[in-house]
Amino acid sequence: MSAIYIAGIAIFSVLAQWLAWVLKVPAILFLLLIGLLLGPFTGQLSPDDLLGELLFPVVSLSVAIILFEGALTLHFRELKGIGKIVRNLCSIGMFATFVIIALCGYFILDLDWRVAAVLGAVLVVTGPTVIAPMLNAMRPNQDIDRVLRWEGIVIDPIGALFAVLVFEAVSFVGQGEVLSHTLIALFSTLGVGISVGVVAGWITSTLIRREWLPYELHKFGILALVLFSFTFSNHLAHESGLLAVTIFGIWLANQDDLEIDSVLEFKEDLSMILISSLFILLAARLQLSDLMLLGVETFIFLAVVLFVARPICIAISTHNTDLPFKSRVLLSWIAPRGIVAAAVGSVFALSMIDSQIPDANKLVPLIFTVIIVTVVLQSLTATPLAKLLGVRQPSPNTLLIIGANHVARAIAKGLKEQNIDVYLSDPAWENCKMARMDGLPCYYGNPQSEHAERYLPLTALKSVLALSPNRHHNALGVQYFSHLLNEQSVYSLRSSTNHAKANKDSATFLSRQILFGEQGYYARLSSLIAKGGKVSATRLSEEFSWQQYLEVNKEAIPLFIISDTNSGEEQQIRPFVIDMKKPPEQGERIVALQPPKMSVLKEPTLNKEQSGTLGEKLGSQ
Repeated sequence: MSAIYIAGIAIFSVLAQWLAWVLKVPAILFLLLIGLLLGPFTGQLSPDDLLGELLFPVVSLSVAIILFEGALTLHFRELKGIGKIVRNLCSIGMFATFVIIALCGYFILDLDWRVAAVLGAVLVVTGPTVIAPMLNAMRPNQDIDRVLRWEGIVIDPIGALFAVLVFEAVSFVGQGEVLSHTLIALFSTLGVGISVGVVAGWITSTLIRREWLPYELHKFGILALVLFSFTFSNHLAHESGLLAVTIFGIWLANQDDLEIDSVLEFKEDLSMILISSLFILLAARLQLSDLMLLGVETFIFLAVVLFVARPICIAISTHNTDLPFKSRVLLSWIAPRGIVAAAVGSVFALSMIDSQIPDANKLVPLIFTVIIVTVVLQSLTATPLAKLLGVRQPSPNTLLIIGANHVARAIAKGLKEQNIDVYLSDPAWENCKMARMDGLPCYYGNPQSEHAERYLPLTALKSVLALSPNRHHNALGVQYFSHLLNEQSVYSLRSSTNHAKANKDSATFLSRQILFGEQGYYARLSSLIAKGGKVSATRLSEEFSWQQYLEVNKEAIPLFIISDTNSGEEQQIRPFVIDMKKPPEQGERIVALQPPKMSVLKEPTLNKEQSGTLGEKLGSQ
């Protein structure tokens, strides 16, 4: 029977993620709902009976992997460029939130002070997995979008680390030891956790740099080291393992010469699997009796979290900044709690219950209540509030180009010259480097990855052009962005005439718009650009119609049509596609790849005798 339950959790995890993908909302909502339905509401799933003594180790190891993956995204160099507001949010703002929620838990909910402190520490974390879908739907202005995205990215590992430190501190103080012994025990735990994390990071860096660990073992080897570091650190000092793996991830993230992109992708996939399964298990562990313990005081507590803690945090963090008042109001409302809060809080709760700390059984129900209320309430009200305050972005106007190869760069530069906003993406570093040298913004990585959700300007995207020579990369991008935007805003380029039929008949490319007409495949564009072809624009007029343009530019490949709106402030752009229904009109500009012009006459061919005579003359001179 255990195998059936485990397989069922996997199926329900996929179902929850699929529903979130279809409805474009945070997956945490469906994961929690399924866990509550299977657990306390129907009694079909009992994680304690299913896993027995393995429950705590499984949850702990899963949280260790999740925290390690989050720490891999924390680069110290990026902290310098995220602005004063985000730095304040992840330092003094975070501490203010902790103090307010902890005091509220102690005085209003009448919790044991240790449980109240841990509750306050856990609930400082928001997280990008719940922020990103909300921002994509809300489309706030650039300042708000930047602040909320970077807060979620940075506070994820920092907040988790802070929660670990608070938990360790209250665990030692609660043992009734004298102050000196408590401090010694606390600092020894911190020392062990930091030391194990640094040593694990150094060993991993050395193994990769010196190629002692083959590339195909990077993912498995680092996963094994994460699990070993966690358990070994806990063996040396109680509850120091989470700190160790967090330090381990931060160490690797800040090694500039270390290639760990494949490891990060693997950890993202593994984290999704663990988070999905973990949330169903944790929600299923909730008891109706525990939920019934949450009385009127809980609503007062939620009101403090929503209407006191967050506004004070924003007020402190934005003091002496030029952020407009309306932007501060929206920031004061948006702070959904997510995966890290629930996962870390559940581990702490299991440990505190084992230590027989009073009120420890209330910790998880309170955390899950805050998660559900903040995610549901803020998801439903964020967009209307942004409209009311007038802080939404104008209509999206950025073109995302999948690929930063020489063809994509040439087209992007031509569009940029026409004042069209473009953003490139490529998993090859050399292509990204060349794009940035040309002054073109480029995301290094796969645009459909979880990492890209944090760094790509998704809320500003109007359409997507798949210009990679690899048709499989194009297909993945087309599928992903057709759902995120809509099918009419996503276009793909054929790789060559040999692949034309395969592209057209493939299920991936059915009903997709194929770029640049019958002659506009990648191999032809690449050949013309390599020979000196240039992307340029020509405006149609009454004297120079579309038909005249075609007669004069027989060898050119038309790429885009750009038309100005009545206001003249915003430009509309539409690519040339196969079976294009609406031809260019007077006043519109045609952006096309023009063939190279002949700059010199062809040299006459010399026969053998002439060639020898010329050589003798040159030699005599």
